[in-house]
Amino acid sequence: MLSNQVLIEKAYAGFNNREIDTVLSVMHPDIHWPKAFEGGYVTGYEAVKEYWTRQWGEIDPKVEPIGVTVRPDGKVEVQVYQLVKDLTGQILFDGQVKHVYVIRDGLLQQMDIE
Repeated sequence: MLSNQVLIEKAYAGFNNREIDTVLSVMHPDIHWPKAFEGGYVTGYEAVKEYWTRQWGEIDPKVEPIGVTVRPDGKVEVQVYQLVKDLTGQILFDGQVKHVYVIRDGLLQQMDIE
């Protein structure tokens, strides 16, 4: 089982390198993932793959974790620096946000954005 820090690092590195299978390897099969730019959630591997494939066809996000803490309720909070550009290189968002994870059986089961 991966530590929270290693789990988070693997997930973000996979995302930034557009390696969907790497990220899915640290996700629970019933992952509940937010559609950050659309609202709502997708659930499960296929839905995440479809969402990210569509998203990466429209925008170019890079998300770097800068701090990881475990909240009193057991959720893992990841402070991230996020740079999102459109496909022409125009910056759409440049700043920090919090990603909050539920980890089950050593895998990411849910992510929320604060």
